[in-house]
Amino acid sequence: MDVKKTSDSTTLKLRTHRPGDMGFITYRHAVIYVQDYGLPSCFERDVGRIAADFLDTYDPDMERCWIAERDGNFLGSIALVKHKDVENTAMIRLLLVEREARGLGLGTKLVQQCVEFAKEAGYKQIRLWTLTQLTTARRLYKNAGFEILRTEPQDAWGGVPKEEWGLCLYEL
Repeated sequence: MDVKKTSDSTTLKLRTHRPGDMGFITYRHAVIYVQDYGLPSCFERDVGRIAADFLDTYDPDMERCWIAERDGNFLGSIALVKHKDVENTAMIRLLLVEREARGLGLGTKLVQQCVEFAKEAGYKQIRLWTLTQLTTARRLYKNAGFEILRTEPQDAWGGVPKEEWGLCLYEL
């Protein structure tokens, strides 16, 4: 478990998921992404599917979900899962940072946790999908060394284009 002191001297902790977390992650994604980014309510359904797939196929040697907490309160999440279609490739899913935790470097810490674990697990690369309107997340991924692989239109979440990003961990 990683521990970091924040500017107000309270302890920020990362832990792995436990029962109830995936439902809560789905709930918080729905609330924040609908309120802050105007995504339609079907976004909750899609995040719920990602969370359910994680629980259905969870491989503790190759996959993780981390929860960030301070004083027992949820501040964020991220998951690293096996890519279903690309061998030796992981995917980052379910990145979320609560409003009150933004600006503390938590998003960077969560992405770094995924990259470190992916290397330890022997993945060759990491991929992720994001939306073009999520400028803070896009900046975070770029700063971590990810590059845009492709941009595609999508209709499901209000027509905002989606991007696939990738990070090579080792020579392929």
